[in-house]
Parts: sequence; C-alpha cells; structure tokens
Amino acid sequence: MAKEITQKDLWNRAIGLLSRREYSKAELRNKLLLISENLDVEPVLHELETEGYQSDERFVDSFLRMRIAQGHGLMRIRFDLKRKGVDEGLIEDALVANDVDWYELALALYQRKYALSSKPLDYKERAKRVRFMSQRGFSFDEIHYAESNASEPVN
Repeated sequence: MAKEITQKDLWNRAIGLLSRREYSKAELRNKLLLISENLDVEPVLHELETEGYQSDERFVDSFLRMRIAQGHGLMRIRFDLKRKGVDEGLIEDALVANDVDWYELALALYQRKYALSSKPLDYKERAKRVRFMSQRGFSFDEIHYAESNASEPVN
C-alpha cells in the first residue's frame, strides 16, 4: 500500500532540492507535481518564497553568472531562462544589474576556442565557427566582432 503524500512531504522534498541548487518557481512546481498530482503545491511554493528558501531573483542571478562563465551569449541565456519559466522583467533586471559586455565575451570565447587552430579559414571552417558561436547564443554582430578582433590579445 502506497504512503499518502502530504504537504509536509512536499515541503521536505522542496527543501531537499533547494539545498543542492537554486530553482525557479516554475521548475520547483513541476518537480513537486511529479510527486503528487492531487495535492495543491501552491501553498508550499508560497511559503518557501515567503521564508526566503526560494527566490526567482536569486535563481536568475546565479543562472546568469553560471552561463556567462560557461561562455554563453545573451540570446541563449534569455531563451534558457524563459524555458525555465522566469518572468521577462526579472531577466531584464538581472541583465541590467550584471552589465555584461557581450562583444568582449564573444571575443574571449572565440579566442579560447580557436587560438591554437591551424586550419585555414576557408568558407567551410568559417561557417563551422559561426555556427558554434550562434549556438552559444551570440548575435551575428558579436560573432563578426570576435572574428575581426581574434588576432588581438584579450585584455
């Protein structure tokens, strides 16, 4: 006989998840709904937020810092955050607060990735590099800037 899931079980599961990393409210809601579809998870989510255990602002800030460190561009970060259910306003506030130079980030990634490349920069190789950079979330202007300035040393 299966044990009945209670609100306290949902709370404990959420605390366990949040003790490992930050989660957006939408992510946490989805994880808790997997445990029990017939219980209302909203009171648990509200209490977690009120008590300061869960914060979308904190999640966005840590996610943004992590993805910038991994060399991801603005378009990719914005897409991933929206996919995780984060409000557009929170995303914009975090981007303004972090004040990232996306052109320099693209240049640093490009130099790191292709610094030791001995392949000639023909059409096929250039298309491969542009595809890599665009999949990382950089705009074509940022990619062009990185390609143009790649021979100069990074500050």
